[in-house]
Amino acid sequence: MTRTRVPAVEGWFTLDDPPHLLGTRCTNSGTYYFPPETTMSRAPGFADSTLEPVELSRIGRIWSFTNAGYQPPEPYIPTTDPHEPFAIAAVELLEEQIVVLGQVASGFGVDELHVGMEMELVLETLYSDDESDYVVWKWKPVGDGSGAEGEGASA
Repeated sequence: MTRTRVPAVEGWFTLDDPPHLLGTRCTNSGTYYFPPETTMSRAPGFADSTLEPVELSRIGRIWSFTNAGYQPPEPYIPTTDPHEPFAIAAVELLEEQIVVLGQVASGFGVDELHVGMEMELVLETLYSDDESDYVVWKWKPVGDGSGAEGEGASA
């Protein structure tokens, strides 16, 4: 039986190949938002501005990172028992000038990461049921992850 890929969080990213995060942009101030802002622009003085949906950049650089050494509380869905630590990265999208937090792709830990490292958006399965694979966005080092490409600021 073939399962359908569906987003674990509706409206925050595409299932395209390659995937994109979905955000909004204040048309008057140029401020970007992720997750998408639907109520009003939070840019000072632009509350009445129109918000337009946009696909955000897929590539950014690590601004900061850490190790999730403890199992997060609900609604986190554990994928291993016992909990296995995973890396989380705050990635700055240079064009939009925003930082987006996300897990780092499977197989990459904090020992392979450094501030300034170029990362790309990927999708991985969060969990599955009988009918669907529920996917989320994650950050993966560009290239082989050795740090040879996109070497930026050092930690």
